Amino acid sequence: MTSVADLHRQSVVIDGCAPLIANAQGVLDYMAGGFTAVAATVSDNVEGALGTLRNIGRAQKLIRSAGDALTVIRSAGDIDAAKAAGKMGIILHFQGGDPIENRLDYIDAYKSMGVGMIQLTYNVKNRIGDGCEERTDAGLSRFGLDVIKRLNEARIVVDCSHTGYRTTMETIEASERPAVFSHAGVRAVHPSPRNILDDQIKAIAQSGGLVGANAYPPFVSGDKQPSLEQLIDHIKYIADLVGVDHIGLGLDYFDGQHPYSTDEEAQVFYNKFLESGEWSPASYPPPPYLYPKGIETPDKAANLTEALLRAGFDTKEVQKIIGGNWMRVFREVWGE
Repeated sequence: MTSVADLHRQSVVIDGCAPLIANAQGVLDYMAGGFTAVAATVSDNVEGALGTLRNIGRAQKLIRSAGDALTVIRSAGDIDAAKAAGKMGIILHFQGGDPIENRLDYIDAYKSMGVGMIQLTYNVKNRIGDGCEERTDAGLSRFGLDVIKRLNEARIVVDCSHTGYRTTMETIEASERPAVFSHAGVRAVHPSPRNILDDQIKAIAQSGGLVGANAYPPFVSGDKQPSLEQLIDHIKYIADLVGVDHIGLGLDYFDGQHPYSTDEEAQVFYNKFLESGEWSPASYPPPPYLYPKGIETPDKAANLTEALLRAGFDTKEVQKIIGGNWMRVFREVWGE
């Protein structure tokens, strides 16, 4: 019988949202956790294209400096190759479409640089549409519709996370390829304004996409430190609603969480996002942020694999959740 450790080691493990990759210790912890590929946030929603170009350069420098340990991911086949070579793949990911500015051709430029997934908004309104923290919910702009079309043509995954309800529903309808919520919780399980509704989950599943289960503590439960079982409650809810083929991981480990930041550093990080208007106290309570017990940091990811088995998912279902479903979406959007 295959042990949990062997199952985790043999499986393709993908985190669809990994801003922690900006942290050197975070990179090591992801590698220690057996991740095959992670989606690193490289967008800069304040400085737009220029800031994003700097971030992409930093990510490429990180990959080069790691020698043979890291590799950039441009296709599903690259993830298979990374697994075979014992490397960890880096998927370049935007959390917000602001770096597109008002130029559709930037989408093609970003694709040529290796960007594989673009989230439309980050909580607030931009040229594309309304974010989920906005007062209004006006949906996609005309420019936003053009963005979806160009993302489809460029074969970049369309990410609806942090995006307003109407904007997500219109995006899913407009997209000719599977769309995703790279990292989201379920509103019916925990009523955070940032979590998504049942009809959003159903729509994303109908598109052929998935929801990446988000471990950011305030989206999991009302407890200061959620349990691993509370995170799995979100996964089980999605499985019951639309089937196990539409769940992935989008764990959302980040620099401002414990233990990567001191309490003082985390508070500075928090204040910056409150002042910018991108975070609201209703969705983002103050730090410290203690991730679910047992997977406090990404090096403990095998504990999630074990907990999924304990929750009643069989081996094949677990492999879909921890990476296989992401691979299916990537093959459909990026190709081999």
